[in-house]
Amino acid sequence: MSQREYHIVVLGSGGVGKSCLTAQFVQNVWIESYDPTIEDSYRKAIEVDGRHVILEILDTAGTEQFTAMRELYMKTGQGFLLVFSITSTSSLRELAELREQIRQIKDDDRVPMVLVGNKSDLEEDRLVSRSRAFNVSQEWGDVPYYETSARRRANVDEVFEDLCRQIILKDQHEYGTPHTIGPRKPRRRRGRDRHRQIKCTIL
Repeated sequence: MSQREYHIVVLGSGGVGKSCLTAQFVQNVWIESYDPTIEDSYRKAIEVDGRHVILEILDTAGTEQFTAMRELYMKTGQGFLLVFSITSTSSLRELAELREQIRQIKDDDRVPMVLVGNKSDLEEDRLVSRSRAFNVSQEWGDVPYYETSARRRANVDEVFEDLCRQIILKDQHEYGTPHTIGPRKPRRRRGRDRHRQIKCTIL
């Protein structure tokens, strides 16, 4: 039986640690420094709740000059990790616009998403409280919220697996059975607000 393939897009402003999270999940490596690129694409086979799936993960740039490419990312993506840094209030605010763009482009209020507060190892530099981020996730329709650390690999697997579950459930809801390249799945509620550590100079 062929493995199902799902397309995940990692979005957020520059420097929040998107590439660090993706590299830890896919390759189990910590990137101390990272050269910003327009995009990087990764594939990883995983097992979620007994289902074998392949994730096609697009790690996007956060710089202004690449915003024109976002519409394409949003059209093709089936699930989205919306990443901000707990040390930056502006990085959380910017996600509201990205989320709205996704909803408009896909014409769907139930797009699989996970809100990710990254760099949780930098607790002493925290500017976004857990309660504030969690409240945002609830305002967005009970979107799951996690705090992660790419440096410590805290909750890295969990955010991708949660998003994958959402895609699978939406696939089943809309089509009855998962497809090789299924759509997105209805949002699952998992307000996990955890943190540990992350630090990374990346895009």
